[in-house]
Amino acid sequence: MWIELPGPWIFVVNCIGIPFVHLLISWWTAGLPARRFCPSGFWFRSRGWERTGKTYQRLFLARRWKSILPDGATWFKGFAKGRLDSMDLPYLERFVVETCRGEFAHWLQLIAIFGFIAWTPWPFSWVIIVYSMLSNFPCIINLRHTRGRLQNVIEKATVKSRGACGNGGMDRAMRAKSEKSGASVEP
Repeated sequence: MWIELPGPWIFVVNCIGIPFVHLLISWWTAGLPARRFCPSGFWFRSRGWERTGKTYQRLFLARRWKSILPDGATWFKGFAKGRLDSMDLPYLERFVVETCRGEFAHWLQLIAIFGFIAWTPWPFSWVIIVYSMLSNFPCIINLRHTRGRLQNVIEKATVKSRGACGNGGMDRAMRAKSEKSGASVEP
């Protein structure tokens, strides 16, 4: 314990402060511009070991419990991530960006709530640490699981839209068709 507070004050500060920190960070991150959350950036990019989110399903059974997690973004007029509303590519890409925003918020909440141990005496400081991890890690796991799955869907949709052979295959097919008809097609 680094900061001395009377017992009743510790209780009041923790009971009011911890929910306040959750809400304040959620509100603040909901207002940040989307360009700050690049899914391919160092902090948010999917790692090979995540296997497009399959690791989170295998280790944590993420699909079984993800529906019970709250979505704080909707409380602040942010992007709802509770369900997939469309399969349109721009919507899916925005959804991926919003999973980055949510993950960022939960990492900040985890760190900020850890700070409450500064005045919380032993062994109650362990309650703060465990609470911080239990209230944030499931959300982080779910967001990374969802992002990996969505990025996989986006990648497959992009490949499909380019055709089985990629753009080059489509261009060759168009040229062959135009040669038969006698028209010229410029790539």
